[in-house]
Amino acid sequence: MGIVVNNVSKQFGSFRAVDQVSLEIKIGSLVALLGPSGSGKSTLLRMIAGLEKPDAGEIWLVGENATYKSVQERHIGFVFQHYALFKHLTVRENVAFALELRKAPKNRIKQRVEELLDLVQLQGLGDRYPSQMSGGQRQRVALARALAVQPQVLLLDEPFGALDAKVRKELRSWLRHLHEGVKVTTVFVTHDQEEAMEVADEIVVMNQGRVEQVGTPAEIYDQPATAFVMSFLGSVNVLPANSGIQPNNGLVTPDDQVFLRPHDVLIQTHAAEDVAPAKVNHIIHLGWEIRVELLLELGQRINVHLSREQFQQLELQENQQVYIKPKKAKVFPAYALS
Repeated sequence: MGIVVNNVSKQFGSFRAVDQVSLEIKIGSLVALLGPSGSGKSTLLRMIAGLEKPDAGEIWLVGENATYKSVQERHIGFVFQHYALFKHLTVRENVAFALELRKAPKNRIKQRVEELLDLVQLQGLGDRYPSQMSGGQRQRVALARALAVQPQVLLLDEPFGALDAKVRKELRSWLRHLHEGVKVTTVFVTHDQEEAMEVADEIVVMNQGRVEQVGTPAEIYDQPATAFVMSFLGSVNVLPANSGIQPNNGLVTPDDQVFLRPHDVLIQTHAAEDVAPAKVNHIIHLGWEIRVELLLELGQRINVHLSREQFQQLELQENQQVYIKPKKAKVFPAYALS
């Protein structure tokens, strides 16, 4: 394993930031720590880096116990959200900084810097200063600097959080391709579900200092282990047991909640067996997708996402009586969201 976290905990005063977390990350994988603010993901990343010491538990890096090793001894690369570049140094000098600290031969430093500028697609920009570059370019410089010393592990703390949506989207794809080239064990922290789904081999979903589920993007989305995972990852309708919506296995108790994704709702215009009556309350046209808000008999609202083709076939209108049936629904105890 590239990284093994064994029963690690960390407390700040009365706040338990990380609570008995155990985790294994394969060598060469790209893993996302995903969760809301305060879920413990950044604290866990900082403990892997050596920037925080755990109160309990162990951290192993590439087969060695690194729990009490210094940051320098861990052979990691760390990229922060706000770049942390030296403003008075050129791009080339920023990338070379760690190699110069290690007193690497000058010809080797020059060769390595040019290799990295090529890798992060900043050829010809080595003599610029950070202030002369865009946010996306500066983040690429930060990644090149982190990779300069050929780390065993690369850690990224909300690496695209300070960038606008368009640049973030571009850099996600770029990071995925970069990782395929360097294959260094990489862990990145994000609260952006789409970012985690698009970039990571595996996702670690965290909540209140604990790991809720670990799996591939498809596993996390299609087979959520808890109510929190299903509600946090993607859009979902959360309905009470008496809503009239029956899950596919038919097993629902009064203390349960039914979780149903908007694209997993089948709308019919005629009554049939095992359907729930509803009324079309609002229709939103988004071009590539149509969003329909329905009202169930007891007043609960349910959102449905339809393709243009599906919408055209149904010919829906506001206030129309329709009937719905879940294609796939999951049941969790109501208290599970707390």
